[in-house]
Amino acid sequence: MTAIDQAGTYALGQRTVKRLGYGAMQLAGPGVFGPPKDRAAAVAVLRAAVESGVDHIDTSDFYGPHVTNQIIKEALHPYRDGLTLVTKVGARRGDDASWLPAFSKAELTQAVHDNLRHLGLDVLDVVNLRAMFSVHGPAEGSLEEPLTALAELQRQGLVRHIGLSNVTARQVQDGRRITPIVCVQNLYNLAHREDEALLAQLAAEGTAYVPFFPLGGFTPLQSDALSAVAVQLDATPMQVALAWLLQRSPNILLIPGTSSVTHLQQNMASARLVLPADAVARLDAI
Repeated sequence: MTAIDQAGTYALGQRTVKRLGYGAMQLAGPGVFGPPKDRAAAVAVLRAAVESGVDHIDTSDFYGPHVTNQIIKEALHPYRDGLTLVTKVGARRGDDASWLPAFSKAELTQAVHDNLRHLGLDVLDVVNLRAMFSVHGPAEGSLEEPLTALAELQRQGLVRHIGLSNVTARQVQDGRRITPIVCVQNLYNLAHREDEALLAQLAAEGTAYVPFFPLGGFTPLQSDALSAVAVQLDATPMQVALAWLLQRSPNILLIPGTSSVTHLQQNMASARLVLPADAVARLDAI
């Protein structure tokens, strides 16, 4: 068995994927803008991820922009059977690397076609609508118009499944009146647990929850308790943080990102790490 086989699987729309996937955001340049310092290394990481058994890759055409999708295509196309590519729309990058809303029907249509072209696909497995009412976290606002536009692209056969990202529980509920929602991608990790109620609700409904920044994002997680548990279990703090998420709820799908094959291998090994009850209690108290 590979490490991620032991982490189990979960439904993502009509697909079943291993719970430990890969997030491609870090394959772009600094600040997720521009090309990577070492494109060959980025290609190598993607190929190593798939060879390790990863069958769920998260990306977006506004990473770079366009950079990560182009690297994914270079590294992995034609894609092996069973590989699920999940992308995001709803944002664009300014010339100054800023993150800007791109919610209009025309912008979303263009984004879907851009993702298809840059990934080399005829249909996108899952498209997450990224809510951009606030860049730094969920904020209330109507998603009716952009979701309706995405649902139309789904009816045209360009999108199989639709998810939501950076959203509130109310937006998830309202979105389901427009189209089925197969996953929610929000900020959640050891130090940021505002989504506890939403996570539990989605688990009860059988909907995947995909935490972004599972290791803290641009500011890696740091905690004395986390470090102490890592020493106790002869693991790295990041492996412990990933293992905690895998044990937290069965509907959590992880997409840790890295541009290093060594870090990728460490992330994959976290699926073998079983946290004892006393360690979980210490981590829960963070």
